[in-house]
Amino acid sequence: MTLSSLLCHLPRARMRALLPAAAVSGLLLASSLAGAGALSAQDAPTAHDQFWANLQALCETAVEGELLQAPDEQITPDQRLVVHFWECGDTEIRFPLHVDDNRSRTWVFIRHDDHLELRHDHRYEDGSEESNTWYGDTTIEEGSATRQEFATRRGEMWSGWAVEIEPGVHFTYGTMRNGEFRHHLRFELDNEVDIPPPHWGHEVRPSQRPTPDGR
Repeated sequence: MTLSSLLCHLPRARMRALLPAAAVSGLLLASSLAGAGALSAQDAPTAHDQFWANLQALCETAVEGELLQAPDEQITPDQRLVVHFWECGDTEIRFPLHVDDNRSRTWVFIRHDDHLELRHDHRYEDGSEESNTWYGDTTIEEGSATRQEFATRRGEMWSGWAVEIEPGVHFTYGTMRNGEFRHHLRFELDNEVDIPPPHWGHEVRPSQRPTPDGR
């Protein structure tokens, strides 16, 4: 049995216990492609593929983080931040953000053929949608395996959100303008905590879905 075929039969949690996180993300991607045979140059994994594999490698854990900077008080430095790497599919990934006992926010990543999309699912405690739910943006450039920007470009300025993953080290989320963070949240991947209670509205997908091309 080859290494790739062996990995295909290992649960992700078991694989994570055996290998460093950086190796897990690479092997997950390699094993998913193993059945396709030899890859030609044009079929090699893209930066979006690699970034998606790094997102998936986080799943089934929760980690505590900190607020590094913010231009307002939506989140304050004294609040406890926990991101739950909750659900990882082939085309949609959902990471709820818990701010103390506020479980209203979920980051939703969506995979399209030629780009990625980030949306924000906001709920009230009864599970109903807040009026601003589903705001977000799409990638406008290829990005890299460790950083993707979901932004809108207006002339020489672009603004939106940036997400970074340094496998085995940290996961970073924030709003940004021209590549610089404004809100900046960082979660240390070795700072695992107990899985938090279910986030608000977890039973139901949001009613506001993207257009077919995600734009």
